[in-house]
Amino acid sequence: MNITTTDLPGVLVIEPVVFRDDRGFFLETFRDDRFTQAGLPAAFRQDNHSRSRRNVLRGLHYQLKHPQGKLITCMRGEIFDVAVDVRVGSPTFGRWTGITLHADHPRYVWIPAGFAHGFCVLSDVADVTYKCTDIYHAGDDYGVVWSDPAIGIRWPIDDAVLSAKDQQHPLLNAARDVLPAYAVAAAL
Repeated sequence: MNITTTDLPGVLVIEPVVFRDDRGFFLETFRDDRFTQAGLPAAFRQDNHSRSRRNVLRGLHYQLKHPQGKLITCMRGEIFDVAVDVRVGSPTFGRWTGITLHADHPRYVWIPAGFAHGFCVLSDVADVTYKCTDIYHAGDDYGVVWSDPAIGIRWPIDDAVLSAKDQQHPLLNAARDVLPAYAVAAAL
């Protein structure tokens, strides 16, 4: 597998080796020894799968008491996946990075705990799967508004379709009391 850094320290793009022939393709979607050798977590506690239609935007979500690192991929269709550093005190606080994920070109995004995550759908339908380092706790579900001008994400869609919950998230600076703290050891 090939690992590429992004503008945000800790957020990585992982490209697996894909074996293609006239029948289609084969790849290892996860292998703990290779992740461990690359310094990535190999212990995941929950797997999630979402299906969304064109222009659906999910996010920006994070957890505070039970933070989740997330390994994200698009199994069907195409998405624009975003990570935002929401760790108070981080040198990259409020910055974002975006990666297009497409089912025909398998790759993954690793988003460490302490980052908000969101994505929008660019195809008619998209199936997104992600492995999480901790179990989801409904009472520990937080978010910042997807369109916060202080973050300035350049979403590649015009008419975002949002859940009622995602429409109610606060601006990043208004959420400071419920944001994770930056820890140097966590950033490594």
